[in-house]
Amino acid sequence: MPTSPTTTQPVAVPLCVDLDGTVLRSDLLWESFVRLLRRNPLYLFAALAWWCRGRAALKRELARRVDVPVETLPYTEALLDFLRAERAAGRPLFLVTASDARLAEPVARHLGLFTEVLASDGQTNLRGNAKARKLVERFGPAGFDYAGNSAVDLGVWPQARAGIVVNASPALARRAARVTTVSHTFGSAPALARALWTALRPHQWVKNLIVFVPLLTSHRLLDRAALAGAAWAAAAFCLCASAVYILNDLLDLDHDRQHPTRRLRPLASGQLPLAVGLALVPTLFAAGLLLGLAWSANLALVLAVYAGLTMAYSWRLKQVPLLDAFLLAGFYTIRLVAGHAATGVAYSVWLLVFAMFLFLSLALVKRFRELQGLRQRSQTNAAGRGYVTDDLHLVAALGTSSGYLAALVLALYVNSQEVRALYAHPTLLLLGCPLLLFWVSRVWLVAHRGAMHDDPVVFALRDWASYVVGALMLGIIWLATGW
Repeated sequence: MPTSPTTTQPVAVPLCVDLDGTVLRSDLLWESFVRLLRRNPLYLFAALAWWCRGRAALKRELARRVDVPVETLPYTEALLDFLRAERAAGRPLFLVTASDARLAEPVARHLGLFTEVLASDGQTNLRGNAKARKLVERFGPAGFDYAGNSAVDLGVWPQARAGIVVNASPALARRAARVTTVSHTFGSAPALARALWTALRPHQWVKNLIVFVPLLTSHRLLDRAALAGAAWAAAAFCLCASAVYILNDLLDLDHDRQHPTRRLRPLASGQLPLAVGLALVPTLFAAGLLLGLAWSANLALVLAVYAGLTMAYSWRLKQVPLLDAFLLAGFYTIRLVAGHAATGVAYSVWLLVFAMFLFLSLALVKRFRELQGLRQRSQTNAAGRGYVTDDLHLVAALGTSSGYLAALVLALYVNSQEVRALYAHPTLLLLGCPLLLFWVSRVWLVAHRGAMHDDPVVFALRDWASYVVGALMLGIIWLATGW
């Protein structure tokens, strides 16, 4: 009986894919480390002890203590689309990573693409040459293709049949092409300088102009020595404030990645490495404190208080409803105190009380906008904040009341003894009360209609009415002085 001819199908060459920086636009070592520090910053000392036992041991100890939510991690979507097509064509895919297996396997299960996971196990750090040896032992020389993203992968690509370059700089892509045949290229290295500049949030530095307010209210804007002190304080606060923003972004990674706009922030999106963010926080704080100390011990003390309170806020206190808003208002008021400390202008109780009420209103606007966004997305709780959407109306009532109390303080100040020493026509200052009431009411009206930016300071910088009100207020102050 004749037999039918048989057809031998070619065996697909396995595709081995790196995880950190390749499938992910982040690194699971740093993802887990940040989450451990968020739980308790004192884990830093334990991590140093684990690291002394080797990187593999460090990764295993972190993996034992931390669960990383794989659903919200920043993935390289173009590469995933390619891998899905390869998988559908019957090609075996292997996830090969230096991350610990306890963290890598949940990623593989979530993606549902990989035949097997080869990862660090607490003893061997599967990176560079160790990874190359493992793959050669498993598949033989040139028996696999390899997708990677960093210079470390230059030790693996020569052993592969072909290489795939992902999220790499043009220079690295050229180096990879010299040691292997590059079959595909996906993405490019993020623009680190631009991501770093964005993470510093320079648009927020406008808040530090508050340090000049004591000079304005004491009519010493032409005092060069005092102006120099205020400028010095503003520069120091720019450094410290940027450290705070980066720290908050690190500790809020999971929450930010679930937010429609904050997920695009450099750290949350993987444009800025978490290791860079972790290094920047102490560096910026130290630079700000040293800059303040170079001017005066009093300014350095105010900056140290600000740094301590903001770190406590970032780790724990922002989770306490209402207390978080009072602290945010306090951070603005501390800038006023710094202005006094740097310039030698005598403290004004009227100014500090006025600022407290006005800044509390703005802080509550920020929380109101967040709660409003949660309600629009049909969510109940503000993750990591301690609020629920039912608090929306209470927050609005407290915020508007606080803003109106600031106008009341201004009105009472006009009738005080202190005002007569500074103004020739103090009654004119009463014209500022309706302007302030209008501006506060407008801010809350815009927020109520859902048109408020996540940050009311950014809103004010883009709002024409805010500029008009500000110019009119300055004009009233100028007329009241009798110049």
